[in-house]
Amino acid sequence: MTLESQLEATLAKRRQISKMRRLVVNSSKHIDFSSNDFLGLARNTRFRNNYLSELNQLPNILGSTGSRLLDGNSSYCEALENRIALFHEAETALIFNSGFDANAGLFSTVPQHGDVIIYDELIHASVHEGMRVSRAAKRISFLHSDTLDFERVLKDMIFQFPGKNIFVAVETVYSMDGDIAPLKELVQILRKYWPNKENGYLIVDEAHSTGVYGENGRGVVHELGLQDEMFARLHTFGKALASNGVLAAILGSSVLRHYLINYARPLIYSTFMSYSSLASIKCAYDILESGETVSMQNHVRLIIKRFRETTQLPHGTLLPSTSPIQGVVLSSNEAVRSLASYLNEKGFNVKPIVFPTVPVGQERVRICLHGHNTIDQVDGLVRQIHQFFTVADSSVMEVSKL
Repeated sequence: MTLESQLEATLAKRRQISKMRRLVVNSSKHIDFSSNDFLGLARNTRFRNNYLSELNQLPNILGSTGSRLLDGNSSYCEALENRIALFHEAETALIFNSGFDANAGLFSTVPQHGDVIIYDELIHASVHEGMRVSRAAKRISFLHSDTLDFERVLKDMIFQFPGKNIFVAVETVYSMDGDIAPLKELVQILRKYWPNKENGYLIVDEAHSTGVYGENGRGVVHELGLQDEMFARLHTFGKALASNGVLAAILGSSVLRHYLINYARPLIYSTFMSYSSLASIKCAYDILESGETVSMQNHVRLIIKRFRETTQLPHGTLLPSTSPIQGVVLSSNEAVRSLASYLNEKGFNVKPIVFPTVPVGQERVRICLHGHNTIDQVDGLVRQIHQFFTVADSSVMEVSKL
């Protein structure tokens, strides 16, 4: 059998069990309840105009021309990093080409020989990519946001690996479930065993909280006043901040920054982002610092409350989320695809999330609420969700128990 035939046979198996992924082009006529444009900045006129003005002022707007360690670095980038660090109240910031690169670079290099990584079972794939090639002696998960299970695993790792560094990896807002990590409780547990931060290090991914939570969008960590308790924070700019791709910065100490510059392969061996990308990040922080996004944050909270209070499901379950990431959980790929297709036909852009992206039995239609969505649009979405359950084939409606 040829390689092409082997690949096609593998795809056929995935197609047969309804796991086939495809690229789609969203209709411009559909109402957006799918994207990660949480604040609506991607369609914000002031942001667009400021960005174009910034580009016109720059002497260079095209490629960076190389890796940051060769020709790709600039005073423009370093000034932006200093500004990001100051805004989030961190010692330093280091910009990577993507959140995936940042997490992969951090977790593949920072844990030393014999160290341990404890991670939430729903942690992002980029963290797994970094852990996979790390020098850590042990990588072990704990039940999602379960502080009792976390402490059980932590005590076991301390016993098995005495004196070693233990890194804890969580997200502040989880991308598929929308719930918020119990950061205060995790910090308290770590300080119980290391009062002076001797060997316990918390690393948080703020990709889905940047711009949405905290004062002027500084994130969940800042909202809880835990900046000084973090070993490292990841903030991305391609979601609520509507900048190019999923550009990201790691916040941490100056030692961490210099270490990553020397050892993080995704940073060292990649051509750096263009000036036009850096300019979009700068303009996003201009708007955050101005306070213009505060009203957007408040509006998002309002429509989250509206959506949750008005949605009544005869089958399935709403995700237990208070973030812009909501979802209707059903128990099969067929059921969530059916609901998503129905809502798409009614003019709402939503996406089905199926296994293996989420666990079996936790398939859901992911619904994201935005600063640009109106209350009328939210009410219309809720009405069509209710209508779906009156016309859907009951054979595909099985309740999913969280």
